[in-house]
Order: sequence, then C-alpha cells, then structure tokens
Amino acid sequence: MLNNNFIALVITFAVALLWLRLNEYTAQQGWISSQLSRKIIHAGTGPLFVMCWILFDGSIWSRYMAALVPLAITTQFLLVGLGAIKDEGAVRAMSRTGDRREILEGPLYYGIVFVVLTVVYWLDTPIGMIALMLMCGGDALADILGRRYGKTKLPWNRTKSWVGSLGMFTGGWAFSLLILGFYVALGSFSGGFLSFLIPVTLIAIGGTFVESLPFENIDNITVPLAAIVLGRLLL
Repeated sequence: MLNNNFIALVITFAVALLWLRLNEYTAQQGWISSQLSRKIIHAGTGPLFVMCWILFDGSIWSRYMAALVPLAITTQFLLVGLGAIKDEGAVRAMSRTGDRREILEGPLYYGIVFVVLTVVYWLDTPIGMIALMLMCGGDALADILGRRYGKTKLPWNRTKSWVGSLGMFTGGWAFSLLILGFYVALGSFSGGFLSFLIPVTLIAIGGTFVESLPFENIDNITVPLAAIVLGRLLL
C-alpha cells in the first residue's frame, strides 16, 4: 500500500508543481498580470489536487501522504515570504504588488487550509472538498469579475461588489458540483449527484455572504470555516 501511495504522491506533486511553475512562468514573462496569475493558481490548484486523491489507496496513510503535497508547497511559500529563499517567479505570481511578504497572508493561509482539510476530511465526507472548492473557484472568480465589472458596491462593504459576490457564488457552486460529480461517478459517495444540489447551493450562499464581509486578507480562512459549519448541518 505504501508503494502505491508513494507513486500517487509523486504524480500529485508533479501535477501541482507543473501547474504552479507554468503560471509563475507566464507571469514572469509578462504574458499575464501577477494579479491574474495569482488567481489562476488559486483556482486551479485545488481541483487538480483533489482529483488526484483518487490515485491513493484506502489505507490510513493515504490522507497524510497526500497532505505532504500542499505542506511542501506551503513551506516553500513560507520560506519565500520570509526571504529565506529567493524566488522572483513565485513572488510575481502570488503577490499583488511584488512584495514577497504578501505571500505570508493569503497564499500561506490557502496552503495551511489545504493541509488541514485534507487530513481531517479526506474522502470520508464531501465537506472538505466543498470547503476547498469554495475557496478556490469562488474566491478566485469573485476577484477576477469584481475587479473588472464590479461597479456597484455592496452596502455593507464598499470594497466588494454585487458582481464579485455573484462570481463568488457561481465559482464556488460550480467547482463544488464538478468535483462532487467526479467522485459520485467513481462511486466514492452514495446518494446520487442530485442529492448534493440543494446542500451545495446553500453552502455556496453562506460562503458568499461570509466572503462579502469586511475582513481583510482572511477569506482563505473564513470561507472554508463557513463551509465546514454549514456542511456539518446540511450533509
């Protein structure tokens, strides 16, 4: 079993690293902005990583070995943010202004949450997957659409817009259902795909509201927490 999981770990790490480096390269070359690169990394890393969970076997070691992937990447984030490692590509791709210290906020929280949710929830329940997908697809699409089209601001938070919140709901809802559909088709969860439709919709609404609140730089913590609380009530 450990040998099977080791192969799965290598494949998962290669997929995650390829995605990260590809986007770092495009940002470094100036083909896309660092802001857009940051959000593409944010949106794509989660689904790719979670889909790789199917490569691991059913042993007790599976979740811990899979969690080594976000743990390794998060450790890199930490070292780059602290200045212990110089990686201009990573800084350009994951920061808004080119300041390496920004990595110690959103990207670092993102990685920590990935490690925790992988270990705690794994394939035992879809709660962890939904929480990760809200953080990935929802938050990323909210930022992309909000910056471009978000003219009308929310009355309780003038830094967020109705368009951004719509993106948050749509991205989180769609990513969650896509991942759940993938695992339902593989037989990992019982009850059928349609049984998740209403719970995921309600969780996405709750996550959207929490994301809209005027808290700076902690969406990667508050949104998954909201999804966990609602998930435990609805699933």
